[in-house]
Amino acid sequence: MTTDAPTAAELADALPGRWTLRATNFPMWLKAENQDPVFEYELLSSEPLRFRDTVHYRDAGKDVARTINGTDRARGEGFVWRGKGLLGLLSSRWSVTGIDGDILALRFERSAVTPAGVDLLVREGVEIAELRREVAADLDKLGITIEEFASLSWLDHIPA
Repeated sequence: MTTDAPTAAELADALPGRWTLRATNFPMWLKAENQDPVFEYELLSSEPLRFRDTVHYRDAGKDVARTINGTDRARGEGFVWRGKGLLGLLSSRWSVTGIDGDILALRFERSAVTPAGVDLLVREGVEIAELRREVAADLDKLGITIEEFASLSWLDHIPA
């Protein structure tokens, strides 16, 4: 991989906001009942780098909205996520492998309860007509391997 991971300053500037999941190999998002995930990052501090992390999705099986809340703290080349509330006992390591304009690539390490995975997100409200082609043309900038790209499932529906 030839790309350098984004710096803390770049992440503090680029990550805040809402992002829609557009491609993944993460099992939770491949289940039919977990639909329309939106990741929301709010900058809590730049030094040390910390974000509030909220994931909204719809449980289609029960037709209800779900939310996962946590906090992300910079550690080494990535972050440690710690859940809030009942998820407070859980943590996981993840990193931003690349940012290309309004496209964000995340890599999750294996945790006690989840496998490793890759997510591709697009800033909410931005439509990229040929996302698959755009990502394939610049894998290095997004910091993902050809094997990871090949493993992705593309979520072609756009959240309502």
